[in-house]
This record gives sequence, C-alpha cells and structure tokens, in this order.
Amino acid sequence: MPVSYKHIAPFFSAGQNRVSRWFSYIGLGVGVLLLLCSIQMYININHLLKDRNPKTDGFDYISVTKIITNENMAEDHSFSEAEIKELKGQSFISDATPLMANKFLVKATGGSALPFTTDLFLESIDNSFIDTIPADFTWREGQDVLPVIMASDYLELYNTVFAPSKDLPQFSAKSISAVMVQIECYAANGEVYIFKGHVVGLSDRINSVLVPPNFLDWANKKFGNSKKLNPARIFIKTKDANSPELLSFLQQKNYSINKDKSKFGRIKQVLQAIVSGLSGFGILVILLAMMLFSFYLQLMIARSKDNLQLLLTLGYSPKWLSRTVAKRWVPVYTIIVLSALAATMLFQYYFQHFAMKGREELSMIIHWSVAVVAMLLLALSILINYKMVSKLVHKL
Repeated sequence: MPVSYKHIAPFFSAGQNRVSRWFSYIGLGVGVLLLLCSIQMYININHLLKDRNPKTDGFDYISVTKIITNENMAEDHSFSEAEIKELKGQSFISDATPLMANKFLVKATGGSALPFTTDLFLESIDNSFIDTIPADFTWREGQDVLPVIMASDYLELYNTVFAPSKDLPQFSAKSISAVMVQIECYAANGEVYIFKGHVVGLSDRINSVLVPPNFLDWANKKFGNSKKLNPARIFIKTKDANSPELLSFLQQKNYSINKDKSKFGRIKQVLQAIVSGLSGFGILVILLAMMLFSFYLQLMIARSKDNLQLLLTLGYSPKWLSRTVAKRWVPVYTIIVLSALAATMLFQYYFQHFAMKGREELSMIIHWSVAVVAMLLLALSILINYKMVSKLVHKL
C-alpha cells in the first residue's frame, strides 16, 4: 500500500517555530512591496520630470564653462582641444562645439540716430547650433557690413532698462533689423577698423552677440594679440539636459552649466538616489527573509528526518519527495507576492489621484514592468524554495 504525503503533513503544520516562519513571511512581503513600489516610483519620477525644458529638433543645447573659484582664479579656464574631444566622446552628448570670442577691443556706437557708445563683445559658433540662421548671415573679407545675431534677452534688456534710462527709442523684433550700428574694432597697435553692424536675427538659445565664424577668425588674427585662441565656452547638444549621467560627468570635471536648464535633472538625481536606496533595502529584506526561511526549513526537515527517510526507503525518489515538500509553500509565496502587487496598485492609485491631483502624466495603473518583476520574484522564490528543500532532502 503506497504511503501518502499526508502522514508527514501534520508535522510541518505544527506550531513549533511559528514565530520564525511568520517573520520570514512578513519580511518577504515587506521586501517585495518595497521593491515594487520603488520601481513604480522610479517610473513616476521619469514621467513627471520628462521634457520639462523646451527642445528644438528633439535636442537640448547647453552652454558649458569651467567653474571659477577663489583658489583657481589665476588659472587658465579655457577648453583645450583634448577637452572638447572628450566632451564629444561621451555617449550622452550628441555633439559639442566651441563658442569663440573676440581677442581684441570692440565698441559699438549708435551714431546720430542713437547717441550712445558701449564696449561690446562678439562671439561665433558653428551655424548648426544657432536656432535662427537668416540667409544674409554671411561675411567675406573686404565687406564693411557685418551681420549680427543678437540674443532676444538683450533686446528685452535694451527696451526695458537701457533705452528708458538714456531716452533712446525702443525697437520691436522686426524693426531692430532696420538699425545700423557702428562697430569699432581696435587693433593691438591702436588702429581702428569700423564696420556697419546689421542685426539680421534674434536668438532664443544663445545669450550672446554672434557674428559669422569666418569674420571672427579673420578679426582675431588681424586685431588680436594672442596666438592661442582656446574657447572659454562650449555648447553641447544632448538628448536630455536633465540626464543624471550628464550632470554627474560635468560635476566630476568641475564644469558649470545653466542651472535653470538642469534643475529638474538635479531633482531627479536626488529622488532616484532615494528610490534606489529603498530598492536596495527591499532586496536586502527579501534576502534576509529567504535566509530566515531556509533556517526554518532546515529545522523542519531535521525534525522530520525519520519520516522522510522511511519514504525514501519505501522507494520514493528524492526528486519526487523534494517537489512534494516544496509544493506545500507555493500557495504561501503566491499569496505574499500577489498581495504586495495589489498593495502597489493601491499605492499608485492614491499617489496619482491624491498626491498628484490626477495629473495626466501619470497613470492610475501600475507600469507593466512592475507586474513582470512581481512574477519573476514569485518564480524565483518558488525555485529557491525547491532548491533548498532538494538540497536538504539529498543530505538525508
């Protein structure tokens, strides 16, 4: 007459070591819940902080400079060719280009129509980085008219601050193109070269006064007193200005960028660090729960040693016995993981509905990857349980 597994079942359901068993169950549930909620929160953070900065053609364009401190004020803060090449070589940077500046004295004069004189700076950059490129933004040697692209912010400052204080006329974005400003370039020997500055466009991307690159190259060689013309600013082109990898790299290199463009990335870094810490803690709790349960199993099987050896003697294979004993805890693991998954769904609903006031960026339903992780954890728990039981049975 075959021996049924029910003869050893009462022993495993005995009340002895109930505390350690329930501690392992509770620990596993808490660990799984922490891990699933952390994954969902990580996804929520990415959705909430995605595309906070306006982009053109899917890219962010950011100005990069070297941080100047009291300790390094006397050092050279320009970028070498090797440093520019290093920036271009980063996987999270699509392209990088120098923003070249004038190495000679420049002044702007409005003439009789606009009675003012001011020191000026000129810069040039690869045209592919400029958001507005008029057809007449070109220059050739011998041409006295110099096309200029001015930052939109500069026109706003002129209209709101400079013009009222000097009793000068204000200009719209269209009318500024009709104004000719006299640009005086001073050579190292004191000689003055005059050009007619013509504002041909406004840029929302680059806060500068831009001139064609070939003009600035020519002018720096002709008027400048420095042979080495390393740039002090670099413009980078990236898919995501809030990328934690980008911000970490720039911080390591002691580079500075516009904090307005990267503020969401810094928030994301902090939140992701917190969520990652919770995920790590959840995994640790799961591992400790599995270790505690393994001790419980060892004790149970040790106390059932006589019954199990009898079954082996009667011809039951260790494989069948391991599977039969391990199967007893499959419903327990299933209930624990599914309960944690249900609690995560509830958490996501309340987070979207109450904490985020029903914001459309977030779904009330958990992300599919959270459910996949839950199923993988269930399968892993069952597999580990079977392996532990099998190992203990084979030692009998």
